[in-house]
Amino acid sequence: MPYKCIIVDDEPPATRILENYIGKVNFLEKTGVFNDSLKALEFLNTQAVDVIFLDIQMPQLTGLQLSKIISKNIKVIFTTAYPDFALEGFELNAVDYLLKPISFERFYQAVSKLNSEPKSETVIAQNSPDFIFIKTDGKNKFQKVFLNEILYVESLQNYVCIHTSKQQIITHSSLKNVIESLPSADFIQTQKSYVVSLKHVESTDNFSVFVNGKELPIGAAYKDAFFDKIEENKI
Repeated sequence: MPYKCIIVDDEPPATRILENYIGKVNFLEKTGVFNDSLKALEFLNTQAVDVIFLDIQMPQLTGLQLSKIISKNIKVIFTTAYPDFALEGFELNAVDYLLKPISFERFYQAVSKLNSEPKSETVIAQNSPDFIFIKTDGKNKFQKVFLNEILYVESLQNYVCIHTSKQQIITHSSLKNVIESLPSADFIQTQKSYVVSLKHVESTDNFSVFVNGKELPIGAAYKDAFFDKIEENKI
């Protein structure tokens, strides 16, 4: 199986070079290219990735900051025009640190290190992550939320409130975007404004579902899918 890779770099020439190099290596597979660290983070919350080619000098969220919050199972190869960050990059357990302009010889030397160590058994963990990151304010602050702590999610017009066993977290997003980040086996929409965690459902009838003592409505358009899920788990 090839290593699934993404490129995170806001410089188009550097991106094109890396795409070209990845295409020449049979044990690498490019699955995404991002010029924005925040968009890359959203992708990583839902998709399996083995390796990131990560530029350090990025707007909003730097490559170093991004590397500190992603899964430790994802290998990072830093790419930058600035050698000053090399020490910090290696302190973060990066596979390698490539200084631009990057030659193919140097690139191949770096990716060859991936085959010199066992590939992490992380497919299940990555395809079904046990957490998501929620943007909580306008200053690019992200809060880690474990999926097993989410009770239900509520749409509030242009915002979404994530109700957990510990707190309520409000983020500027749509319910659709949040649903796409949640595993469908564990969460289901019960009404246009609500998504519930099946793990935390206490009881239900034809009109309502009860989660942590809270009564939530079941909409007619969602009733069949919801009770199909209940049927799958009944005894």
